[in-house]
Amino acid sequence: MTRRFSLSETPVDTAVLRAGLLDDRVGGYASFEGWVRNHNADRVVRGLRYEAYAALAESEGEKIIAEALQKFALIDARCVHRVGDLAIGELAVWVGVSAAHRDAAFAACRYIIDEVKQRVPIWKHEQYLEGDAGWLHPQP
Repeated sequence: MTRRFSLSETPVDTAVLRAGLLDDRVGGYASFEGWVRNHNADRVVRGLRYEAYAALAESEGEKIIAEALQKFALIDARCVHRVGDLAIGELAVWVGVSAAHRDAAFAACRYIIDEVKQRVPIWKHEQYLEGDAGWLHPQP
């Protein structure tokens, strides 16, 4: 069985992931990239750490992609979420989908990222400029 959801401790190569989704049936491709930003709720963020309950995160991520494949009649889909320490500007999460038509690709891409943020046990530990830090569970 091909794994469609994964966690990664190393930077993500989006070109390789995108190439893995293409075939002659594809008429539309959509992707989402989430990056580490330098602020949250009016606070300056200097970096963060993602931690996950890996077995449950991978299982739930696979379920989400399976749902999207069926619901939107996709050709294929993938999602990779980083774990570990990330700097400002680094890619934190990537979603890519391929479909026969663009409407399905756009809708499925949005569905996958929204469901991952709601259901997958991944926590964000932000480090702030003032020296303190806080745990956050991503929200839609």
